Amino acid sequence: MKRILILGAALAGLLAAPAQAQSPDTLLNASYDIARELFADVNAAFVARHPGKTIDQSHAGTSRQARAIVEGLEADVVTFNQVTDIDFLVQNGFVTDDWQGDFPNQASPFYSLPSFLVRAGNPKGIKDWGDLARDDVKIVFPNPKTSGNARYTYLAATAYAKETFGGDEEKVIAFIDKVFDNVPVFDTGGRAATTTFVEREIGDVLITFEAETRGIAKEFGEDKFELVVPSVSLLAEFPVAIVDKVVDKRGSRELAKTNLDFLYTPEGQTIAAERGHRVNDPAVKEKFKDQFPEVRLVTVEDVFGGWEKVQAEHFASGGLLDKIYGER
Repeated sequence: MKRILILGAALAGLLAAPAQAQSPDTLLNASYDIARELFADVNAAFVARHPGKTIDQSHAGTSRQARAIVEGLEADVVTFNQVTDIDFLVQNGFVTDDWQGDFPNQASPFYSLPSFLVRAGNPKGIKDWGDLARDDVKIVFPNPKTSGNARYTYLAATAYAKETFGGDEEKVIAFIDKVFDNVPVFDTGGRAATTTFVEREIGDVLITFEAETRGIAKEFGEDKFELVVPSVSLLAEFPVAIVDKVVDKRGSRELAKTNLDFLYTPEGQTIAAERGHRVNDPAVKEKFKDQFPEVRLVTVEDVFGGWEKVQAEHFASGGLLDKIYGER
């Protein structure tokens, strides 16, 4: 079995990565910041079924990854955590605009939701989004300007506020502004935020994908942390796509498709579920149902009118996120 290489997240490292592979038997998967362990497992299983193939990994915030690809990172496939970053690749001619029809479930093999990780005993009694605006609560999540993970947190908190305040925009903005005020440091990506919370012991609650909260507790000690699922959260899909401009140049399209198809197989779905992701395969979903508590999930489409509208109103230059974040 050939090596499975996990590359560093620094942009210089991304551009210098051995991603410009000379052989179509080697792929580079550009993925999101906290997916290292997931894809280490996925790639090992994939290579075991496809001897002689090599899957290299690159990890960073997905917005950063998308920019790196446009600037020269030759990733054959992307496994991101928000649609807008793949749309950025579409706009720049790297991915075809019908990419969501290439794989099932709108090209999202598994899903998760923004959730909370608190310290053992939950000393601050944090149960729901409303607690994040309290004066005595310090929150850790990454910078929404660079992290898809954090954008889901921002949108989930906004969705909660819209419901709580009956759509009163002034109250919604004031709530989000207070939440941002309670963040002592904005790291660039989800893994750095985890380090801040777990190793530097900063903050009362870490907000990240539910899958990550499970992994942290398992790795660092379930006696040290508690998982808290809020009353409502936002469906977080994990879209995948073939980077057409790269695979056509390298002749790696067949392997790229086979690699992403593997995520939808029972084996791929089982690995995702074991790593704390909610999956769509009926048999695998049933097997792991006791692992995932019930939660009411809202969608970007239902609350915000879709990703295109979210991008224009919240994430574009001069949008609502800029106005809130710019006041920090």
